[in-house]
Amino acid sequence: MRRLIGWAAAFMASSVLPHPRAAMETIAVNDNRVAAGVLDAGILTIHLEAREGEWHPDRDDEPGLIVRAFGEKGKRLQVPGPLIRVAEGTEVHAFVSNTLARGTLLVHGLSRRGVSSDSDTISIAAGATREIRFLAGAPGTYYYWGTIDGAPTDDQSSRDAELNGAFVVDPSASAQRTPDRVFLIGLWSRNPEPNGLIGRNDLVRFTINGKAWPNTEPLSYMVGDTARFRIINTTIVPHPMHLHGFYFKVDSRGNGTVDTVYDRAAPPFRVVTERAAPGRTFSMTWVPERAGNWMFHCHDNYHVLRNRPLDGSPIPAEHLMHVTNHAREMMGGLVMGVEVRERRAPEIVAQGGTRRALRLVARVDSAAASTDIEPAYGYVLEERGKPSHAVSPFLPGPTIVVKRGEPVSLTVVNQLPERTSVHWHGIELESYFDGVADFAGAGAHIAPAIAPGDSFEARFTPPRSGTFIYHPHADEVRQQQAGLSGALLVVDDPARFDPQHDIVLLLSVPRRETDRDTVLVNGSKTPPPLELRVGERYRLRIVDIHTFRPSMIVSLRRDSSLTTWRALAKDGMDLPAQRATIRPARQQMGNGETYDFELAPAAPGDLRFMINAAAGPLLTSMIVRVR
Repeated sequence: MRRLIGWAAAFMASSVLPHPRAAMETIAVNDNRVAAGVLDAGILTIHLEAREGEWHPDRDDEPGLIVRAFGEKGKRLQVPGPLIRVAEGTEVHAFVSNTLARGTLLVHGLSRRGVSSDSDTISIAAGATREIRFLAGAPGTYYYWGTIDGAPTDDQSSRDAELNGAFVVDPSASAQRTPDRVFLIGLWSRNPEPNGLIGRNDLVRFTINGKAWPNTEPLSYMVGDTARFRIINTTIVPHPMHLHGFYFKVDSRGNGTVDTVYDRAAPPFRVVTERAAPGRTFSMTWVPERAGNWMFHCHDNYHVLRNRPLDGSPIPAEHLMHVTNHAREMMGGLVMGVEVRERRAPEIVAQGGTRRALRLVARVDSAAASTDIEPAYGYVLEERGKPSHAVSPFLPGPTIVVKRGEPVSLTVVNQLPERTSVHWHGIELESYFDGVADFAGAGAHIAPAIAPGDSFEARFTPPRSGTFIYHPHADEVRQQQAGLSGALLVVDDPARFDPQHDIVLLLSVPRRETDRDTVLVNGSKTPPPLELRVGERYRLRIVDIHTFRPSMIVSLRRDSSLTTWRALAKDGMDLPAQRATIRPARQQMGNGETYDFELAPAAPGDLRFMINAAAGPLLTSMIVRVR
């Protein structure tokens, strides 16, 4: 906790304005591929310096920011700082210099890893150098970071937010190292909010290895490769990191000091979204099984908004933009593009045959006061010409129920006054149908945004039963807040699906900005009571598709006490028996996550389903009546 508080203080004290070009060192972007220092006879010697330089989180030829950063002595500064990567058992011999004219450099994380410690802070006066020796410690994913105490407060061009770097300890040198990539998440902000929430119009730069989308490093793999990522969240806000099209295995989770590496012999944690809390790390493995373009991004929509100019000038509203590429021009921040290529010429796979045909119509919700600034949109689901509901309001989006293993055709019809698309979140499908406008697909065969009056047919055959989501992937914040999102359920037998016992609880953002301190449950700020019976079993499918609250906590209480439920699934993947346990009915959720729980009420009486902000305030609640 002390680390997080100290980091937050540095973050909130940082500068606010981009600096004009001057005779100052240009900071290099560090892709974390090359380890720093010199390794000799089991000892890594590294000389680190904290200096000021000009950093370009966007294109290199665009305006930059003057920030403080780490670099090796005699080499360029880097953002993130130089990668410290050694094998277990290595001794680290570090010399850390504070080259600044004023202020004391406080460095954290340069101590033995894998051991909790309250005293790993190193204090270095201006102009001084400290020598440090320590054993690297346990294998895992870690980081080091610094702040300047006592720097001039009138110099508004200097910041500490980029004073950090990755620190990786591999298994012993005798073990074969598995290739991986290290991705450090950073955040620069002009006016950070004290509660850690990022505002829709805040001037920020969320970066991965020093760059913001669409300037993040493009990744490339071949079908069948094994991709391994180490994710380090050095920011003060959580990031639910989502991979399109594939499940990934969570191999470890850590707090920057201690890393828990999971036993490979144990059942894996398989998810499509993993929430990285502030100061936390995780590592992941996935195998790209289908070719095409895929995204890996934070699912807090405010963390992938367009990048405002660093001079603070405003940008046009979404509905006034006329862009040629929604993915590159309407997204920013924490996004990485992944190209997966075939190892040989792809076989032509016929997409014909018998498919269940559905139409999903996106339209203006005439029952609500729709404006250009705060539109009211909704979905209507049609099958054989019969709509799911023809009378607005169209909140929530209709629950789509499809059969596992049955081919389905979902034609999205756009009756909105603006372009849209639909992403089938968590579904394993071909890239072209994934729903990322102007990005999904491969080569010249790229799926376009759906123009007003036009349509797009998505085809897939869901391989597993589970709880998934559908939502726009063009102008996501605007269109999701307008009402465009819903649950997508894959079941073994739709004829046996019973919505009285198989209950969707969709958590979403209200349409009006004045209601931002509440959360909608199934489209309502005041959801009607849920009626249950003693002795019967119910499946609760909790779907978080909120746009900007990445840390909400859901719970089920009788009076003030938590009741219990059994965990069943995460992100549509059934949990192994060891983790499908009865537990207190409380779960913290990140945007884009789904959780399934089994509830078997043992006694009559009223329960209360509650959604709270991470800091505690109640956002919405719903009565659950047990008879």
